[in-house]
Parts: sequence; C-alpha cells; structure tokens
Amino acid sequence: MQAREFLMIPGPTPVPDRVLEAVARHPIGHRTPEFSKMLRGAVDDLKWLGETAKDPFVITSSGTGAMEAAIANTVNSGDRVLSLIVGVFGERWAKISEAYGAKVERVISEAGQPIDLVLLADKLKKDKDKQIKVVTVTHNETSTGVINDLQAITKLVREHGALLVVDAVTSFGAVHLPIDKWEVDVLVTGSQKALMLPPGLAIIFFSDRAVRVSENCKTPRFYFDLRKYKKSLEQDTTPATPNVSLVAGLRESLLMMREDGTEKIFARHLRLKEALRSGVKALGLKLFVADEHASPTITAILPPDGISVADIRKGLKEEFRILVADGQEDLKGKIFRIGHMGYVFERDILMTLAALESVLRKLGHEVTPGKAVEAASTAFAVR
Repeated sequence: MQAREFLMIPGPTPVPDRVLEAVARHPIGHRTPEFSKMLRGAVDDLKWLGETAKDPFVITSSGTGAMEAAIANTVNSGDRVLSLIVGVFGERWAKISEAYGAKVERVISEAGQPIDLVLLADKLKKDKDKQIKVVTVTHNETSTGVINDLQAITKLVREHGALLVVDAVTSFGAVHLPIDKWEVDVLVTGSQKALMLPPGLAIIFFSDRAVRVSENCKTPRFYFDLRKYKKSLEQDTTPATPNVSLVAGLRESLLMMREDGTEKIFARHLRLKEALRSGVKALGLKLFVADEHASPTITAILPPDGISVADIRKGLKEEFRILVADGQEDLKGKIFRIGHMGYVFERDILMTLAALESVLRKLGHEVTPGKAVEAASTAFAVR
C-alpha cells in the first residue's frame, strides 16, 4: 500500500471531497432548468469572488483556451499589442497575439523580477498616437513565483486608453482582485488552481468596454466567439455542450468559498506563503524571488550547491509521494517550485517542509533537524 500522491505543484491543485463528489454524480442535461440554475449560481458566485457586476463566461477549455478567446475577441490582424513578460505565461500572451496577426512589442523583465512600472509608464507615454490597442500581462507568474502590481499596471494602462488583458489563472480566488474597482478590461482564469477543481473549465470576465471591442472585432472565431456566450448566458445557458460535471463541481467549490469568505481565504494564502518561505530559509536555501514581489500561491526555490533539482523532486516523490514542480524552459533544472493555492492548509506546508528536510539531508545538505518546521510554525503563530 502507498499513500496517495499529494500535489504541491502550481496546478492541478488538491480537490476537496465535496467537489469530487459533485463532479462524480451522474451528469444532468445541459438544456434543462436544473443546469441553468446551477450555471447561474456559479456565475453569480464568480461575480462575488471577483467583485464585479458583469457576468463571466464559463467555457469548457484550459486556461490557455481562455487566453486565446480573450485575444480572438479583442485583437485584429495588424493591431499593436504590448506584452508585459515576466516568465513563460507572459510570453504565451505574446505568442497567441502573434498567431492572430498582431504586431507585438515585448517588455521583458529579468526572471524573478516584476514588471518595471517606470519603464511601462514611459512606453505608454511615448505612444502619443495611441497605436497600442491592447496590453497583456500575467498577474501572477507561475513559472517564476513573482506577482505583479496589477492595480498600478491597470492605472497606467487606463490613463493611456489601451485595453488591458490579464492572465489571473493563479491569482483569482487566492488574492484580492476587485475587477470593477481596478477597472480591469479582460481577466481570464482556470478551474484547476485556487478554484479547487480538476482542469477543464476556463472563466473570462469582460468589461463593458471589452464587450464593445469584441462586438466590433473582425477576427474570425467560432467556438471562442464570446458574443455567442454573452447571448446564451442571458438565458442561463451555453452556446455549445459544456462540461456539465465540472460546472457542478464549480458550483460546489464556490459554495465552499462563500462559506469561508474572501477575507479568510486571502489571509490563508498569505500565511502559507510566509510560513513556507520562512521554512525554506531555515533550510539554508535561497528563494528565487524577493519577499516584496513573492507570489501568494507559488514559491520558486534554488537547490543547494551540488544537489540537483531532479534528485530533490525524485526524493520527495519516491519517499513521500509529494509532487513539486521543476522550473520551465530556461529555468528547467535551476529551480523547483512549490504550489500553495486553493485547498492547501498549514498542515500541508509543515508536511512538505519536513519531507524536504529529510530528502536534503539524505542528499548531503547539512540542516538542523526540525528547524524548518519550527520556523514555519513560528510564522503561522505570528500571523
């Protein structure tokens, strides 16, 4: 017998039993009053979570599908797009935009650093003819563990007049993100992160301004034509067959989040981040991102000298059935990443730190036994 694998990766994330039970029930017809009621309940709770008056579109796809839908409905071939890039997923915005014929300019930050707000302000100020139509940004960059100051970015983009398109896949539901107050034009997220579901649903919020842009967009689209989703949602339904089971799970996960309340949820994610970072430092390891820019949902860690990321991940998986993530692309083998979003709690952080300490000691890294767990426990007590 073996313990089940425990996901401490950036996603998919652990799924609560209540949600698994909802997903496992026999699916209902998607053209029934019962499904419409379930979908409307989920949509209303998503509005509550995002602090917005606008109905979001729920699409059966991955988060990347949501990203493509956002671009397909706002960008025409030849439009200028400014892509703010702090890692792999910021670059994905640029690639999708180019696939739709946009002229993309990249503003690239050094890995582990957030968007340079001074540089962004200068770029936008120099665009006196307002040629930049869309600005894309990843709020919370999973590949590096850095979070951008989205409120400040939104303010700068609004002053310019471009449409701001935001990837909030690993921040929505974990951090305070008031869509209407910050005047975010387009925001996309996915089911398998802080929303505590299996992968397969994408959620897209469009402001009134983004809806007007979409209605006049000339880009060909069919499945991802958000005009269809808007029309269908007025009748509490979808234009094509949705993943009924995942919508049922979404309804249940949002009910759980309602029961907790956003203040408690957001505070828990901050506690987990601070405790994990305290424990990692106590192990004598270096963090890839400075404290002031650190993500509340994903932490990137440098391995000790002479010990490989592959061996750390192998030890955690084989000895403790705990999965952590490698770095991506240029950072592969250079960092390992621990996720702490959604259905993750203090116990899980302490468990992971204790297992990491054991693995590191066996690999020859000198650590004081119990110091990491003690440091994390102290951080929890302070919070």
